[in-house]
Formats: sequence, C-alpha cells, structure tokens
Amino acid sequence: MSGLAKYLLQKGYEVSGSDINDSKYVQKVRELGAKVYIGHDEDNVPDDCIVVASTAIRDNNPEIQKAKRLGLPIWHRSDLLAEIAMDEQYFIGYSGTHGKTTTSGLCSYVMEKAGLKPSYVVGGMIPELDTNANAAHDKFFIAELDESDGTIVKYSPNLVVVNNLEPDHLDFYKNGLESILETFEIFLSNLRENGIVLANTDNEGVKRLVKYFSVTPLAHNAKFVTYSIGGNTDYCAKNINYAEDFTTFDILYKGEFQTTLKICLKGVHNVYNSLAVWASLHQSGVDMNLVNPHFATFCGMGRRFQKVGEFNGISIYDDYAHHPTEIKATLSSSKSFKNRNVIAVFQPHRYTRLQNLWNDFMKAFYDVDKVVVTDVYAASEDPIDGVNSLAFTNELKEKIDIPCEYISGSIKEVAQKLYPELKQGDIVIGLGAGTITNLGKELLALSKEKIGVGN
Repeated sequence: MSGLAKYLLQKGYEVSGSDINDSKYVQKVRELGAKVYIGHDEDNVPDDCIVVASTAIRDNNPEIQKAKRLGLPIWHRSDLLAEIAMDEQYFIGYSGTHGKTTTSGLCSYVMEKAGLKPSYVVGGMIPELDTNANAAHDKFFIAELDESDGTIVKYSPNLVVVNNLEPDHLDFYKNGLESILETFEIFLSNLRENGIVLANTDNEGVKRLVKYFSVTPLAHNAKFVTYSIGGNTDYCAKNINYAEDFTTFDILYKGEFQTTLKICLKGVHNVYNSLAVWASLHQSGVDMNLVNPHFATFCGMGRRFQKVGEFNGISIYDDYAHHPTEIKATLSSSKSFKNRNVIAVFQPHRYTRLQNLWNDFMKAFYDVDKVVVTDVYAASEDPIDGVNSLAFTNELKEKIDIPCEYISGSIKEVAQKLYPELKQGDIVIGLGAGTITNLGKELLALSKEKIGVGN
C-alpha cells in the first residue's frame, strides 16, 4: 500500500490514508506529502475521493462504511496497481508462491543502478535504494504480482515470471494447488499482445501449468520461455560455485554461453531468483552489459535474510519466511555460518496457514541448533480450536532431533526470555510475516540496557 501511495505522490496526486500503527512506511509517504492518520475513523475519509483498501481491511471498517454511504468508488489495491500498469509502456511482472519480492526488487535495483530509470512497485523495501516504489518516465514498469487472494487475474503484463507454484493461502484456494493453477490459467490468458511467460520448469506446479498450455494455446500470440538449473531449457544456470560471501554461475541461452553472473545472495533459491531476473531482462531487450555488474551489489530485500543487528558477538537476522518452503530455503542458507550456534525463532502467521500446512511445517526446520516457537500472529483471523503454538511445538519436539521451545507472549516478552540464553557467536534468525520483525530491535534494546546497568 505504501508503494502505491509513493507512486501516486510522485505522479502529483493528492494522497491520504490511515494505518493502525505508525511505521517507517508511514513516515516515508508523509515525507512525500501524504496525510496519514493513525487509527481507522470515518472522519479520515474526504467527501470526494477514491478509497483504496488492502485485503486485510474488512467490510465493517468505519472508513469503508462511510465510503459506501457516500457512494464513493472503493477499489482493492490490485485495482489501483492494474490501473497504473495499464498506462505503462512495458510491464514486467513477477509472480509465484515464493521469490516474487526478491525478483521484482532485484530487477528494479539492477535497472536503477544501470541508469535505465524504471518505474516500480514492489512488496518490500530495497535497502540500497531505501524505497519500494518509483514513478519514472521511461519504458519499463516492474511490479510484484500477488496471487494470495486471486486478484492476480486483473493484470496484463508484457512479460511475467512464474517463479514457482505450491499450495499456500489455503483459506482462499480451497482445492490447494488445483485452485491456484486455475487462477494462473485465467491470469495468463490476459497477457498483452506477444506476451512472454518466463517459467521455472524445475518446479512441479509450474511444469503442470506449461503442460496445460501445450494443449490450450496462450492467447494474444503469447509464448512460454523456460528456465532451470542445469536443465534442457531456454535459459539455464550451470557451474554453480557457492563461496562464503558470494555465489557465481554461468548462464546459457539456447545452449550458448551468455555470462558468468556473480551474486552475494545465499542459497540455491537465489540462483533461481537471479537467473529469472537476468532472463526477463534479456527477453525484454535490455542491454545486459549495463545491468550485469549490479547483480553482485544487490544484498537482498528488507526482511529477506536481512541482518538487523549485532551485539556481544551475537548476530540477529530477520526473514519474512512464513511458508514451509521459504523457511527451508532460509535455513539452508544458514549453513554458510561455520561452527556457530543457529537459533530459529518462528512466529506462525495465520491460524489457517498453520492448520493447512501443519505437516509441511513439521519438515521445515533443519540446519539449525534450536527452534523457538512464538504465539501465532493472527493477521485478523479468529483462533482455530487445537491449532496453536504450544501444540505445534510439542509435536515438533517428537518429529525432529533438534531442541524446541515454546515462548508465549509478545515479541518483547519473547526477547526478554530468549536474551539470557544467548552466547557469543550465536546466530538468531526471526522467521515470519508478523511482529517477529521486532525481535532484533527488542534484543538490541536489552543488550544496551544490560550494558547500562553494568556500567
């Protein structure tokens, strides 16, 4: 929502809005001229405006209720993004269950650094650019396309990357992967003329999507272009070398060597992410010599294995991972920390996700020395009987040979209980899409407090 607000403000629109808490996102849009209220109240709504809401806003919200009484247009955030994209010359979208924030952010970053002046709206902060959106006046528009609520069918990109497709958001997709595939079939029928679908065929869900369209051709002369690691695909990554501080790999297109790409992101999932971005720009006609050097200077998106603090030789990382596959990918990256004690602090996100993916979460926690589970972050959901963090932790203890501990209370209380257990050299990784992002801040505050007392 803040990215959309920034884009509109840069285009000269008058923007106001509200949020339940003040934050760095609120501050950024205020600095650009937005009027932002803390707390939802009908008095916040002007008498003549378009009201834009995210999926998290319910119909009984007082601002929505006032907009209905006044007969004001009420748009979902996806309606606004689709409207913006419609006016952009060349629209590149990044989609899939995982990796869309990193790929859209990486694409925006390397193009910005190459002086190509892209416009973009992505789902997380790009730390090196200190923003998640930009309204430029050049050819390319880049966006993260969210499938969680089915609204992805509203977009019509020139090129779309499908990173992967797996069961998620099962509160919306009642038939799991089948429902997701049906939504993507509709979405891909809406591409612009001569559109391109860049598909990761190492992923089983994406492979099924490609197979469907081998029988039912894409509309508007659109086509599939495939990518993989080491496979017989249009683009592939080979000769991958994982070093402690960087990864290198060769990129081949139709069997021909193109370049050796260097990235400082960890894990095989980031080889896929970087390959997808490189291929999408190559397909879009970008001069790759301009962008190639900048892949090596991209250090990841905010909340994607982001180092948020260090004290007494203890390092704190924050990661948005809230799906079993994302957690596995993040924790596999921690293997690069040689001879250090790694503690994963997991905050389950939504009762429905924990319930629907319970068994998959049981298989997600490896490559660490301890797992701490906090209370579920409800994200406006009501509790589900028997689906809670204590029950989850007790079962996890039986399933894995790693010490597991449930710590109840707020993230501040979690930090207070965890802090005395930490030792020099420990790595703490917070995992989840909710308030777990505050864990680093709370631990750092405790370290300063202890130093103050000691002095």
